[in-house]
Amino acid sequence: MDAELFPRARATIAPGAVHLPDWLSAERQSELLDACRDWARPPAGLRTVRTPGGGTMTSRQVCLGWHWYPYGYARTVVDGDGAPVKEFPEWLGELGRRAVVDALGPEAATAEAHDIALINFYDADARMGMHRDSDEKSDAPVVSLSLGDTCVFRFGNTESRTRPYTDVELRSGDLFVFGGAARLAYHGVPRVHTGTAPPELGLTGRLNVTLRVSGL
Repeated sequence: MDAELFPRARATIAPGAVHLPDWLSAERQSELLDACRDWARPPAGLRTVRTPGGGTMTSRQVCLGWHWYPYGYARTVVDGDGAPVKEFPEWLGELGRRAVVDALGPEAATAEAHDIALINFYDADARMGMHRDSDEKSDAPVVSLSLGDTCVFRFGNTESRTRPYTDVELRSGDLFVFGGAARLAYHGVPRVHTGTAPPELGLTGRLNVTLRVSGL
């Protein structure tokens, strides 16, 4: 939201993976934050995700459309309060389609609309290990929207969690889209820079809104 002497330029991080800085306006960020706060309320609200090995993810999550759990999807919060998952709004799908077109071009926008949203909240101590978004039946591009604190987003390769990878700084309002050859690339968040959110947004921490096409 802060004006910069030299605005950040869009960047292709890998074939099929594009970073568009400041894609969301300040007004749009505030609207999306208000929606996230509504979605985070129970039932089917913000929860701590438990992994099959008995650990927990440090970021907390709420889902729309389909409920994600390791490693599948359901229509209810099977690893939480058991409530039906919240509906995926049409306007969010339209935002996702526009994101894909702006990042990868109209030919990358599939006939299938986004129907899953994973909203992850990162506090000062939260991280996200390297992983792939591979539980979907569709290979449509993934859309990632950032709100609040700046993070280091590590975008890797499709073969392993190790190098080569590229660290990208994602700030509030940034868009990152990956599809095509990059659709199954490993990625994660090794660091969140606390206290870097735009003051006028009114958010302490970081929210990431990830949109996927289930193919289910």
